[in-house]
Amino acid sequence: MTVLVTGGAGYIGSHMVWRLLDAGEDVVVLDRLSTGFRWAVPPAARFYLGDIADEALLQMIFAENDIEAIIHFAGSAVVPTSIEDPLAYYENNTGKTRILMSAAVRAGIRHFVFSSTAAVYGQQPADRPVSETAPLRPESPYGQSKLMSELMLRDAAAAYDFRYVALRYFNVAGADPLGRAGQSTDGATHLIKVACEAALGRRRQVDIYGTDYATHDGTGVRDYIHVSDLVEAHLTALRHLRSGGRSLVANCGYGQGYSVLDVLNMVMRVYGRAFRIHIAPRRPGDMASVVADATLARRELGWTPTYNSLETIVRSALDWELHLAERAGFDAAGLNKIYAAPSIL
Repeated sequence: MTVLVTGGAGYIGSHMVWRLLDAGEDVVVLDRLSTGFRWAVPPAARFYLGDIADEALLQMIFAENDIEAIIHFAGSAVVPTSIEDPLAYYENNTGKTRILMSAAVRAGIRHFVFSSTAAVYGQQPADRPVSETAPLRPESPYGQSKLMSELMLRDAAAAYDFRYVALRYFNVAGADPLGRAGQSTDGATHLIKVACEAALGRRRQVDIYGTDYATHDGTGVRDYIHVSDLVEAHLTALRHLRSGGRSLVANCGYGQGYSVLDVLNMVMRVYGRAFRIHIAPRRPGDMASVVADATLARRELGWTPTYNSLETIVRSALDWELHLAERAGFDAAGLNKIYAAPSIL
């Protein structure tokens, strides 16, 4: 039996493929390489280049492989970009997910693990973690597109022999502790990735979008989860479905929030160098504080995080940036001399 990983050449997807292979699974990857990398796919996984909306390609993959489950990462995930081009997000995240689900149902594939997001919640009270029972009021087309996909999954599970787990991610960061995978996309917007690039001199500065939020230091607070813990949640979700478990939606986070300034200070402390900070206005769609209540994932899936500390996340992310610098022949020390500036934090 084989697991199909869509978006398996991307950041989270490549970590998932490595974890599945470590667990002895047979893995097929489908990725169009819009943001992923062919070199990020482990050699033991079979790779297909293409789009999840290509029905002929999906039929070929299903015919050539005994696909028993799909773990679906492919999609777009930048909130400001979704506001600028909402229809592209509804097409890529919602429309194409419908095509993939329809093909899966026709092929008799009964298990589906979906990459959702905490953006489905929108603004919530900042004084307590967000549970799955919180009101769903996404404030961006990105969040809305993921919520629409969740609703399609719910309705498909009610109508067909089909079960799913939708995992609502909080802020994913870090890299594989064994150094096999990490966030490699140029121009990435993830804060820890951006800060690590700035620490190595690959960016001239880090922008802080808003310092007037109702948080302990005025900057936005997020629940950062190590990518290895996140993919472990997917593996436990897959095992849950295989054992006959019910369809469910579950948060993936640690229940601990850190502000933008907390993160930047940690990166500076771990790497031992300062970098320039630029204060910018708030961005549309950003929230003051989002922290997960992940009790359901722990209870229903048996998920137990291993890397749940900000320092651990930052160290692994920095290690990966140093690896990328080495791959590119990049002189991190030299550029730090050019771009380093005193911390304003």
